[in-house]
Amino acid sequence: MTPFYHMTIAGLERDLPICKLNDKLQIAGFVIFGDPELTTACAKELLKKAPAYDYIMTAEAKGIPLAHEMARLAGNQKYFVARKAPKLYMKTVMDVAVRSITTAREQHLYLDQADADLMAGKKILVVDDVISTGESIRALEVLVEKAGGIVCGRMAILAEGDAQKREDMQYLEKLPLFDAEGNPLPED
Repeated sequence: MTPFYHMTIAGLERDLPICKLNDKLQIAGFVIFGDPELTTACAKELLKKAPAYDYIMTAEAKGIPLAHEMARLAGNQKYFVARKAPKLYMKTVMDVAVRSITTAREQHLYLDQADADLMAGKKILVVDDVISTGESIRALEVLVEKAGGIVCGRMAILAEGDAQKREDMQYLEKLPLFDAEGNPLPED
């Protein structure tokens, strides 16, 4: 039987499965795919805290429902997605390497030049579902900077581990890390 971590996020209760990361560390799996109630509630709460921005940007894939809902609630604004692979419609691409805590190998994020052209000189709000090491957010920042945009804020639904200490990051709830037995690790 999979152990779960029970928490309240944006006023909604959810049970997150505890997932083994390595022999000493486990994390709680947080997935908003297929949960429109939670996605909308989180988007509303993050928008209350958001700085002024021109566009939202996220990384493929778990941040997409959040960015979409935030953009929809803000008046159906355009948002950008850094893709995990170049697509045929991308005529020219920018890319940056990233290694997140939930990925076993280095990945790349790609941005279409057409999107980059729209970002130039604009304030970009970078969002993701969970921030842990900060590598995914940093990769998005690099793409925004390469495009000539200005990162005006960083937001996530949950902050895990050391990310909870970041003063440059807005988030809704803290998510603990877990020891090998599934017990929450104390905050430093």
